[in-house]
Amino acid sequence: MKNKLPLILTFAILAVLPLMVGDYWVSQFNYYLVYGLFALSLSLVWGYGGILCLGQAIFFGIGAYVMAVTTKGMISPILMNSYIGLLSALIISAAFAALLGSFLFAGKGINGAYLAIVTLAIAIVLERLMSNWYALGGYNGLLDIPPLNLGAFGYSFELWDSLPTFYALWTIVFSVALSLSYLVRSDYGVLLTAIKTNPDRLAYFGFSILKLKLSVFCLSAAVAGLAGALFVTIDGFASPTLIGFTLSTEVLIWVAIGGKEILLAAFLGAIATRIAESWLSEIFGDYWILILGITFMASVVLLPKGLIATPLSNLSKKLGLKID
Repeated sequence: MKNKLPLILTFAILAVLPLMVGDYWVSQFNYYLVYGLFALSLSLVWGYGGILCLGQAIFFGIGAYVMAVTTKGMISPILMNSYIGLLSALIISAAFAALLGSFLFAGKGINGAYLAIVTLAIAIVLERLMSNWYALGGYNGLLDIPPLNLGAFGYSFELWDSLPTFYALWTIVFSVALSLSYLVRSDYGVLLTAIKTNPDRLAYFGFSILKLKLSVFCLSAAVAGLAGALFVTIDGFASPTLIGFTLSTEVLIWVAIGGKEILLAAFLGAIATRIAESWLSEIFGDYWILILGITFMASVVLLPKGLIATPLSNLSKKLGLKID
């Protein structure tokens, strides 16, 4: 349990912060939690599974649209329920990942840069497809998506205010982060490390590389789909940009800057980068993206483990911990 202390402490601090700031920052923290959850999904598949997916926004966008059409009653008024929407976003995102992964990983499979390019190309194609799918709003997207409704048994409890929304999101994200932390420390996590470092030896001992890759790919997609579903409940808007190139690139930068091999570092990297983006855009205008790009390149070259993961790793060694 002591290895989970950094994660628990981080979320404890996050739980207190909204009580010390105004409504604007509370609403921003809501977005940061969702972005952090999205970063966890990429850290899992890339940092632990060794699968560089440059189209991670595919699953984020799928979750967002599934949540939108479900809660807006576009499928059926009977299904207008946040719980059904969240569950559907998880299942459909994972199902699409299973279908996609079956083609990508079958046989000898596609690896490395080729896999990254293919997933990025798919994200671009799907973004263009959604832009021309007028039943789902086309380029303009879907508006007026209802907020989270935690009511049950005929009672409605919609989260319109930022503070209760924050704690609902905090509970979900913390639960997922803690679960993933236990998962990567389990025997399954050892197998993921083996996939990344020596898949041939793993296959020699009788493990199915295809099944293991598919499992982590689908789990990562489910987490990303959940993040997308939560995002549209606080943003009220789902657009093709949620499924395409830009967001896929952004989450890659968040995770690389934070540190892909430590879940907590990837989570904090997403939050820190989003805060830095807001701050840099106010000071430097359109040049903020250049500064962020330079920071990204510097972190990859000078601190390949990540700007946040490096000090976390050093601290963990001093304390005798292994941070996930």
